[in-house]
Amino acid sequence: MTTLQTDPGMEFLAQRVDGDPAFGCIQCGTCAASCPLGAAMEYPPRQLILQARSGNLDKILSSPSLWMCVGCHTCSSRCPRGIELADDLWPALRDRAMQEGIQPPAELQETFQNIFKYGNSLGESARKRLDWAKELDVPLRDLSKEPTAVEVLWLVCDYPSYYPRNQVVTRDFARILTALGVRWGVLGNKEKAVGDCDRLFGEEGLFEMLVENNKKLFDKHQFEKIVTLDTHSYRALEHFYPRYGAEYPVEHYTTFLADRLDLLKPLLTKPVKATVTYHDNCCIGRRAGIFDQPRMLLEAIPGVKLVEMARNRENALCCGGGGGGMWLDGHIVEHGGQRLSDQRVRQAAEVGAEVLAVSCPLELSRFEDSTKVAGLENKLLVRDIIELLAESMDLGEKEK
Repeated sequence: MTTLQTDPGMEFLAQRVDGDPAFGCIQCGTCAASCPLGAAMEYPPRQLILQARSGNLDKILSSPSLWMCVGCHTCSSRCPRGIELADDLWPALRDRAMQEGIQPPAELQETFQNIFKYGNSLGESARKRLDWAKELDVPLRDLSKEPTAVEVLWLVCDYPSYYPRNQVVTRDFARILTALGVRWGVLGNKEKAVGDCDRLFGEEGLFEMLVENNKKLFDKHQFEKIVTLDTHSYRALEHFYPRYGAEYPVEHYTTFLADRLDLLKPLLTKPVKATVTYHDNCCIGRRAGIFDQPRMLLEAIPGVKLVEMARNRENALCCGGGGGGMWLDGHIVEHGGQRLSDQRVRQAAEVGAEVLAVSCPLELSRFEDSTKVAGLENKLLVRDIIELLAESMDLGEKEK
């Protein structure tokens, strides 16, 4: 019989990356009560630690609960002991499971394979990375073909590059950058995924490969800062890449544009008459404390009436797409959970919003699909803040 000191569960819990070692858990239950999917989990966050302490690590690793966390960070932000559950404990458990031959749900395996083979989560060819720019009406610097010093290295990222709904936002952002006089460039078909969701779902090896490849690529170019539309990429570059010696100044577009409001406001001339509510996404909201800047951008648009959902800022409900959850709706529902995006659009409708404004590319498709599920398709529009800014600047996509 193994002793407590050599039990693999206790050895695992003694590991520390951020916060207190997980064996310091006082079993208060705050994490489990805060988890938006905790009620559907066989082992919610508190139980993960309790079972590992009790020598039942194998039960945790084989449980469907292991693949249900969507990385919303609520448990970590509320933990009185500062235990980093979302960023460290869950990914480490998943990594351990895969090391022992326990495979994640099929949808997630396919996503990992796409990133490994094609450099993006959608499994698209690198040659199509710039397809979004075919209808672009402003100059584009493809730094992969013409290396030159720029103010902003814009990481376009996967969904903004490939997904048709997001490509509209991508073109709008290119027009806004140009209107502001920013000298910007993209990496063209050399760009690859940043990899935050891979790391959160335990694919540490794949994440390390992406960091190594991206560092070599970034270091070939001259730029003042990286700007990204993808909140998950921002989070990875700001918080996790430096652990591997890949440290770069990086901003999410909301802070980048908010810092330039003096230049932006005179260009916002066309009223956008709508009652708007903003969804605080987890990566730049709870995780990074970026709450005011998105609202500053919305309030600067003439005609916009900003209203708040009951759950907002650090208490906002996750959309359910983070941490790999984008590809796990089927698994979560199969095991008793609900799509969080469906709940969130109802919360937006409850405050009389006509527009649900977002600042993460994963949320456009998730929330638009959820408006159909909730019967709100013709009542609640889902729009990125960039689209609303571009409309007010009269730079938005014109209907053909």
